[in-house]
Amino acid sequence: MVPEVVFVLGAPGSGKGTQCSLISKEYDFVHLSAGDLLREERQRPGSEYGEMIEEKIRNGEIVPVEVTCSLIHKAMQNSGKTRFLIDGFPRNKDNLDGWNRVMFDKTKLLFVLFFECSRDICTERCLGRGAAGSGRSDDNLESLQKRFNTYLNDTLPIINHYDEQNLVRRISAEVAPEKVFEDVKIAFNNIGLKRIAN
Repeated sequence: MVPEVVFVLGAPGSGKGTQCSLISKEYDFVHLSAGDLLREERQRPGSEYGEMIEEKIRNGEIVPVEVTCSLIHKAMQNSGKTRFLIDGFPRNKDNLDGWNRVMFDKTKLLFVLFFECSRDICTERCLGRGAAGSGRSDDNLESLQKRFNTYLNDTLPIINHYDEQNLVRRISAEVAPEKVFEDVKIAFNNIGLKRIAN
């Protein structure tokens, strides 16, 4: 069976991770965060990519797509499952082209879940997360400004690209997580995905 994929995109701090964990429980999707996979690879002793990943993350830049796609593909195979949320990817045209080159034939894209949230709210959330000890080297104002610029310049055109194919489901992420999740469920139920019986 061809793995089914939902891309999850939104600004830093728009609540992608929180919603992905709720979706995973409700619909039996495996949550793969491109950022987490890169951070794990960076920590892995003897990783050939570790240093380069650290530098890119710290500067708010995007890691080369071949590296990200190979980590995502490996994680999919290792999971033994067939439904995946890919969180924080594709972030730019290079990511998109790379995915289409490497993964397009190996997966089926169901839709793109896009969390819309104002810059002020996102910044406040990320700084709060950093202050609470998230352990993320990019939860600071300087990195956030770079990440936001990357998001506006590089990620929004990807949303527009998928919008033209009628694949984007826009969700307002400025309300409480439970309320956001109500809207998320509508997007999943609309394509006939069954919830897991508790």
